[in-house]
Amino acid sequence: MASNHQDPINLFAAWFAEAKASTVRDPTAMALATASRDLMPAVRMVLMKQFDHDGLVFYTNLTSAKARDLLENPQASVCFHWEPLKRQVRVAGSVERVSDAEADAYFASRPRESQLGAWASLQSQPMKERAEFEARLAMVTKRYEGQIIPRPPHWSGFRIIPSRIEFWTDRPFRLHDRLVFSRQNPQDPWQTQILYP
Repeated sequence: MASNHQDPINLFAAWFAEAKASTVRDPTAMALATASRDLMPAVRMVLMKQFDHDGLVFYTNLTSAKARDLLENPQASVCFHWEPLKRQVRVAGSVERVSDAEADAYFASRPRESQLGAWASLQSQPMKERAEFEARLAMVTKRYEGQIIPRPPHWSGFRIIPSRIEFWTDRPFRLHDRLVFSRQNPQDPWQTQILYP
């Protein structure tokens, strides 16, 4: 792995393109780590829906556990593991809500069934049996029959604004390559550092 890259987003874009062209089942899948106000950590898989020099975006129900964590403690870390390429990328930084316009545009691009599910699900809340959810889904399906489905007010996205990005490449005998980009503020230039494996 060359250490002379100046922009980690460009390097990420190149690696992501290679992951999409490979046998990786879903290159957008990333493990999202959050912590609540009382610093209890939690991790789960989510899908990255967009990335650019402003950050990485994913969407969720705002009543979900992950959203509650991020609204209380707007910091997160994600990890992509592209095993067929023997590569991993870790991104950490502060988090902000996407604009309503961004959320509306992405919601409109989703399959209709996914849009209905966003209205029907009381995400992360207890449910006695699957039939409860199916009844709610049938109700919202009927409500929006023949109509454009609007984005629910409780559904939006978050953008992770990177302050640290680490690129990891597997090498034999655990003699891996690790290259880290870091910065204090989004307007600062990136600093690079090579780490021992």
